[in-house]
Parts: sequence; C-alpha cells; structure tokens
Amino acid sequence: MDKHLLLLEAAPAFLAVVDRVEPADLDRPTPCADWDVRALCAHLLEWGPPLEGAARKESVPPGAAYDTLKAQAERLAEAWGTAAAWEGATVMGTFEMPADLVGGMVLGEFALHGWDLARALDVPIAFSDGVAHLVYAEVARSAAQGREMGVYGPEIAVADGAPVFERALALSGRDPFWKAS
Repeated sequence: MDKHLLLLEAAPAFLAVVDRVEPADLDRPTPCADWDVRALCAHLLEWGPPLEGAARKESVPPGAAYDTLKAQAERLAEAWGTAAAWEGATVMGTFEMPADLVGGMVLGEFALHGWDLARALDVPIAFSDGVAHLVYAEVARSAAQGREMGVYGPEIAVADGAPVFERALALSGRDPFWKAS
C-alpha cells in the first residue's frame, strides 16, 4: 500500500485519542520522560504547521498557526494524504529534505505520539499491520539521527517475536509496556 494511504489509515486512531484529551488530563505523565500531556500537545501544535507546509513544499516556521490539536491533525492528514506530498524534496525551516522522510515523520507523530497520549490517558490505540510495518521502517530509517538529536531515547529491549509496533516503540526508545502510575 502507498505510504500516503497508510498515513490516512493511521490518522483516525490518533484523532480518536486526541478527542479523549480533557483539561483535567493535561498534567498526566506520558512515556516521553520530560513531557506531560500538556507539553506533548504543545509539541504537536508547534510542529504541525511546518509539517503541513512541507507537504505543500513550503517553508512554515514552527508555531506559525495556533489551532486545536484535532483541527491541526486533520489538516496534517489531509496535506500528507496525497501521493504528491511524498514525492521529491521539501523544506523544513531552511533545510531541504526528502519529502518521504518528512512524511515518515508525520506518520511517527500520529503513531508514536498517538500511542504516548493513549498510554497517558489509559485508552486503547491500535494500528494495522501495514501501518505498524511502515512506522517501524521509518523509525529504523531515522533512529540513529533521532538519538543524536535527542528525539529518540536509547533502544529498549523487547522479546524476540514481539509485534512489529512494539518493536517500533522500543526502537524509538519507548517502553512498550509503560503505564501511567
């Protein structure tokens, strides 16, 4: 299946979790060690506009537009839900990058941060095998650089034969069995 279609498949699971965030949840811890739900939502809102602009091959600064997280995520899915968004090169800030690398980052925002929010809220989230395999491939593609930039933590060991999404979480430095205390 095409990457843009898998992103469109992942978006509803992310949006379903976003719909569950209430003001009382904002101080809850997340699997992202330094971020509570408020900080994670702020991160998603800050980087949504540049990621959305990158789908159109436009440079947009972080935090350029403030909106609800749901509206931002819907626009992001729409922007990256076309094959053309994943083709050629694009820009993030002043850096030219392969568009499919940025598209993979968007998928990671939906899947990995969707999982982070779901764990923080103690609600389920699930992705198809196709989405899980693409998330794993995208994390594997950028894991070393992500660790250098502090985006990913050290890889977590998981059992041989662990489901592919658990392996993607572990590769990104997330403990697949993390629960809010």
